[in-house]
Amino acid sequence: MRLEDTPFDVTTWAAVPVVEHPGANGVARWRSCQFGHLRVRMVEYSPGYRADHWCTRGHILLVLEGELVTELSDGTVYTIPAGSSYQVGDDLSAHRSTAPRGARLFVVD
Repeated sequence: MRLEDTPFDVTTWAAVPVVEHPGANGVARWRSCQFGHLRVRMVEYSPGYRADHWCTRGHILLVLEGELVTELSDGTVYTIPAGSSYQVGDDLSAHRSTAPRGARLFVVD
């Protein structure tokens, strides 16, 4: 990862507008900032959220609250509790997530 041409700044996440993205079930609420080619997000999944697509974008993802269940296209399933993270590169492992009880995430992609 290269973070170029980005001077020091502080992000007040409560001031970043929320954009809702419906899933197959539930909703994801994103607060997003773009720094060059890098997107940084605070994401909240409603209880029962299930993604409506397989994602192939690379991420570094930290579960702040709740629990995330991430399924890979090969059938492998990971349960990621609060305080844990995952990382995956672009086009390496298609994945989709659910949040049976809801979750709050910090994502860099």
